[in-house]
Amino acid sequence: MGALEEAHLAAAVAAACACEEEEDDLELLGGEAEPAAAEDDAMEPAVRALLVGLGEDERREGLRRTPKRVAKAFRDGTRGYRQKVKDIVQGALFPEVGVDKRTGSAGGTGGQVVVRDIELFSYCESCLLPFSIQCHVGYVPSGGRVVGLSKLSRVSDMFAKRLQNPQRLANEVCSALHASIQPAGVAVAMQCWHIPLPENLECKTLQGWIKTSHASRSGVFEGESSTLWSDFLALLKFRGIDMDVGNHSAYIPWCPLRSHEVPLSNWHCKKNSNNGMVSAVTSMLLSLGEDPLRKELLGTPQRYVQWLMKFRVCNVDVKLNGFTLGNNVSAYERPGGGTADHGSIRSELHLPFCAQCEHHLLPFYGVVHIGYFDDGSGEGIDRSHFQALVHFYGCKLQVQERMTRQIAEAVYSVSHNGAMVVVEAYHSCMISRGVEKIRSNTATIAVLGQFLTDPSAKACFLQSVLDTAGSAV
Repeated sequence: MGALEEAHLAAAVAAACACEEEEDDLELLGGEAEPAAAEDDAMEPAVRALLVGLGEDERREGLRRTPKRVAKAFRDGTRGYRQKVKDIVQGALFPEVGVDKRTGSAGGTGGQVVVRDIELFSYCESCLLPFSIQCHVGYVPSGGRVVGLSKLSRVSDMFAKRLQNPQRLANEVCSALHASIQPAGVAVAMQCWHIPLPENLECKTLQGWIKTSHASRSGVFEGESSTLWSDFLALLKFRGIDMDVGNHSAYIPWCPLRSHEVPLSNWHCKKNSNNGMVSAVTSMLLSLGEDPLRKELLGTPQRYVQWLMKFRVCNVDVKLNGFTLGNNVSAYERPGGGTADHGSIRSELHLPFCAQCEHHLLPFYGVVHIGYFDDGSGEGIDRSHFQALVHFYGCKLQVQERMTRQIAEAVYSVSHNGAMVVVEAYHSCMISRGVEKIRSNTATIAVLGQFLTDPSAKACFLQSVLDTAGSAV
């Protein structure tokens, strides 16, 4: 057994163990799992219908527990529907000892309290894809009372854990805090990032990402001449946060799938060949207690199905330098050996991709770095071919470990001498479930041929990735 095969087997065993563990992840949150049991039961058949619609075999090992995992992740990611502001804030208002009961007493007359860099995630109500949020909340105390700082984060998280759009999220957080803690005013600023469509990812950059800024304010923060609002923005700039609110966000369509024409109905459509999948997504909305006919949700099931269909089972082969690559490429027929000439090492770095995790039906995205040995012709493979290769293996239900191996095997089948692939990715499932590790990043590596037998060649390629790390955004 080759080293890559051994590594893949070990990864498979680890993944199996991880699947066992993640079944218990959300149970640790306490108090949420039992009430959701009936809804989860209704949601699992809907997920199975989506898998079948994608041409997948729901009984294969990687998908066997996917319906249960998706149901748990989706319920946890929308737990805000089952929470109330008063339950969070109640008992968290404290008298400010030793000062007069006047407005702004927390920091002197007109003073304010700001909690910055609250990392959140939510589900876009237009397409059901997750989006990340950096939230900043400020308030001016009134009546000599301050609120526990964690409550600002928890109230923000409660509204984020619902189907949302960024501006409504900012408005709801601002209104809820103003009503519950009764301050002199509340200010909320948010920067939001929506995952792009795979075809919008451009080489060497992630320009396809949709980034917008949003704000909401009440009380003493209102008015264009409010010095407290200016102070709030200045305190954000201390952290390098420049809220360019209103200058560009209003002109940028928030959800990239919003531009897709869909029938404005979440029920059966005679001309829709994906009717069963649309009905399945509609039943998922109903299980959350949502109204699929709410105007903001009209067309949402269709848009989500359009997204999923980008990752459907595909038997089409792709050609790389005249060599046809399918799903059965074998890379073990030409073992590498000896010491390589480092001058013949070629690389294509920072190839962007977006794939769909088969365990949770959530996107994971990042970049692929490919190293290979020149075949002696002195001509490398065009970057566009490698981008097509990455797209071929990425646009399907995947796991990062398998995708890394498949790309390496495909490149090795062409280069013959050696191939090395590094994939760096952010996984939505790491932020949309109980673990919520927002800034975590996963790296996987596959090594074949002379890269496997020559450590210096491997080090040379890794150094080239390191040297260009700053050039990729």
